[in-house]
Amino acid sequence: GLPAAFPALPLELTVLYNSLLFTMGASDSIIEGEAEEIRQGLLRVLEACGACGQDLSTEELWQKVLQEVTAGELQAPLHWLGALQAAWWLAARRLGSTAGLFQLLSNTEDTGRAHCSEGENELLSLLRAWQVPAEGASLPLVQSAKDLKEILCTAAAFLQGLQELEAGNFRTALSLLQEAAGGFCSKRVLAQIYTCLGCCAQRMGKPQTALQHLKRALQVDFQCLPALSHVAAVYHELGQTQAELQALALLYEALEKNPPAAASSSPYFLIQTELLVRTPLLASILRHRHPSEVKYLLAQRCLQDGRVADAVEHYLDFLALLQEGLEQQVPLDSGSALPRIPEVFLEAASALEQAERHQDAITMCEEVISRTTDLIPRVLRVEEKLEQPECPSPGAGLAGGLLSQKESLCCLTWRAAGYLHQGWAWAALGESKEAVTQFSRGNVWRMLSPGACVFSVTENLLPEVEVLQKIRMLSLVGRGTQFLELGRHKEALLDFQHSLQISPGDPAAASYLVQALWKLNRKQEAAAHWQKFSQSAREEEGQQEGQGRPFPLHLASCLKRAMFPHSDSLARSIQDYLGTATGDPSS
Repeated sequence: GLPAAFPALPLELTVLYNSLLFTMGASDSIIEGEAEEIRQGLLRVLEACGACGQDLSTEELWQKVLQEVTAGELQAPLHWLGALQAAWWLAARRLGSTAGLFQLLSNTEDTGRAHCSEGENELLSLLRAWQVPAEGASLPLVQSAKDLKEILCTAAAFLQGLQELEAGNFRTALSLLQEAAGGFCSKRVLAQIYTCLGCCAQRMGKPQTALQHLKRALQVDFQCLPALSHVAAVYHELGQTQAELQALALLYEALEKNPPAAASSSPYFLIQTELLVRTPLLASILRHRHPSEVKYLLAQRCLQDGRVADAVEHYLDFLALLQEGLEQQVPLDSGSALPRIPEVFLEAASALEQAERHQDAITMCEEVISRTTDLIPRVLRVEEKLEQPECPSPGAGLAGGLLSQKESLCCLTWRAAGYLHQGWAWAALGESKEAVTQFSRGNVWRMLSPGACVFSVTENLLPEVEVLQKIRMLSLVGRGTQFLELGRHKEALLDFQHSLQISPGDPAAASYLVQALWKLNRKQEAAAHWQKFSQSAREEEGQQEGQGRPFPLHLASCLKRAMFPHSDSLARSIQDYLGTATGDPSS
């Protein structure tokens, strides 16, 4: 409350600098808003000079103070306070305000241009050009302005590198991040910078360079687990499954141990780079995966690579984690890549089925079927302007309550897939009649009242509808194969004909149709269809596969099971028949 006195201002500003350092350093949270204490300090300086600046913005206030004050004894405290203001603005990502302040502190508008050669970053040039005033013994600082300058340089390079990375300017981002890596920071921050360099290189299409940066991050700080997560992603991109699985296994092991945060190897400072650099992109890059996520990735990658035994083990471990409470494992707002829980059950069933644990697969599917039965409406009408619902959480999908029509469509898909897997499992057990029952239940339209399902397909519904159609086709093919096993060839023929109506030209359905006709002694029709499908296959040969939407992972085993296993023998029989029919045995 005392009036501002010019002789006391150096001490007053130094005390303000030190007290704000303690306040900022002790908070360990992002700096928000304006530094009101700094503003009041500047107003005190103007008051002592007989000037006023209450109506000025902070930037204008700094400009007025540095123009008004010429006393040498105030220059050093004002520069120290200016460095603190710069830290505040950097934390708020106000890079333009920071650059303008250092132009003022250097006492010329041309300093940045004078020290900034072509292609050099202006803010970094201004920071380097700033001459830090010497500290006097009578006014000690709890953190020297020289150290603060080095931290500001590192933070400015890091922040701008992240901005350029987010904007897609990868070369500029790489240069700025490399500048930050050579700056003054703790090992923890250095590992984070190398992790960002790895992500930048990966986005530039340089996976080997990305691996070098990410491995460097782990060498600097072995507890920088996000770097290990990105290593696994790069190996996945390179198709090196064994290396990817090893990285994921190491990541899971490290997460299970729940290590403490890495300690900084640099001297303790109240203001450090990590306090100034906190952006959404950095948080995304450095997001720590939860053990359940990594366990699921292990299961998924093993299943995709045909490592069935390992996949089964990982899926069962993951489902055990679910019982502990998925919401405790993965916060709902974490951006987790976990699929919907029913899909995980179906993938686990697929793995169990491939591991010839058919009864366990049936039980797994029954869990999905029983939980979705009451969620499928008797009438499902898909409107043309159905709004895209918000992305559901990984744990959603098996809870009760009113569901959107899109959610109802998902439940219908999961339940149909459960019956489809059960059908193939019963078939593998030699129980053809039970398999026929399950395949019949997998016919999705039978789950609804006659005429109840009305689709006006929009872009956001195409994936669900396409999957439903594929499941229906696979169910008809599966049931047809079991009718063949039971000697019910006419019923098998009808199923194969219907499956071709759903998916014209499907090679499995076409081959089974020919076989059914052959078994019914309708050999001329069988040969005609065989020639037609063979011609179509030759015309489509060389065309790229997989141009449509990818189907869920759990359907891969069903697609494989539906493949016709006797193509060569059937072709020979038909060729022999055609040769006999034309009277030319050599044809």
